[in-house]
Amino acid sequence: MTKTILHIDASARRTGSATRDLSDRVVRHLNAGRIIRRDLATPLPLLTEDWIAANFTPADQRDAVQKDLLTLSDELVAELQKANTIVIGLPIYNFSVPAALKAWIDLVARVGLTFAYSEDGPKGLLEGKRAILAVASGGTAVGSEIDFATTYARHVLGFIGIHDVEVIAADRMALDPEVALSNAQKAIGELAA
Repeated sequence: MTKTILHIDASARRTGSATRDLSDRVVRHLNAGRIIRRDLATPLPLLTEDWIAANFTPADQRDAVQKDLLTLSDELVAELQKANTIVIGLPIYNFSVPAALKAWIDLVARVGLTFAYSEDGPKGLLEGKRAILAVASGGTAVGSEIDFATTYARHVLGFIGIHDVEVIAADRMALDPEVALSNAQKAIGELAA
């Protein structure tokens, strides 16, 4: 049994979403003891100049306004830190990740919390975690030269220390949705719990 799953849905669709269905199936298959849910259809704020200033102010020197600006980001980072497995429902929008997922990434990629700088370059601080991307696309083949979504997601997760990343793909659904979903469901059944 997986201990704690952070289940993130990045689809703008609350109903009729292939990635929501697939990520739900993954979470059920993994039989978690605890599930933390984060639905990105409820928009997260974009970074602002004030947020960046607060983030780069040493924690012990932040004023009340700066602490308040970082509250949501701190909560999102804490969710990541608590999770053993991160399951992300990831639709491919215009060859890349949805803006909602990019906003989440910007809020969790925090120096000193999820990565650190060293003489050898950045080092992820969230080692030992697993991520599963439940991906769907209309016409983009996952892993192809036009798939900037899964390559970016893998890179960002690795940047914060999560290198064990699996992809469950229901890609090119505009061509044959039944086959795409069948292949993805079969891959879910083969996931190690």
